[in-house]
Amino acid sequence: QVQFVESGGGLVQFGGSLRLSCAASGFSFSAYAMSWHRQAPGKARELVAVITSTDGSTNYADSVKGRFTISRDNAKNTVYLQMISLKPEDTAVYYCTAEIPYGKAWYTAWDYWGPGTQVTVSS
Repeated sequence: QVQFVESGGGLVQFGGSLRLSCAASGFSFSAYAMSWHRQAPGKARELVAVITSTDGSTNYADSVKGRFTISRDNAKNTVYLQMISLKPEDTAVYYCTAEIPYGKAWYTAWDYWGPGTQVTVSS
């Protein structure tokens, strides 16, 4: 059974930092690209960052480039999101999942989301 458990969120001031973690289980973690998505109140969920399973290359949404860093530890089946210079517009629930590449796009491997972790940035 696929499972994602996100942690590390919290309340932080403008310009602050947080490190999110996601423990994954129930599938061959090292074989999948992994990603972080976020959903702000009243908005659609958006893809924030992806890290491949092959060479560890990364892709980021324009809104977080230069501020967020995604990484993974295959030995621990864990993916991380280091966030610096946080802004109020980063406030959202953050989720991790596995991704499948399709051309230049990414698709979530399963129609399942963990509980997420809340990140709130005060101005």
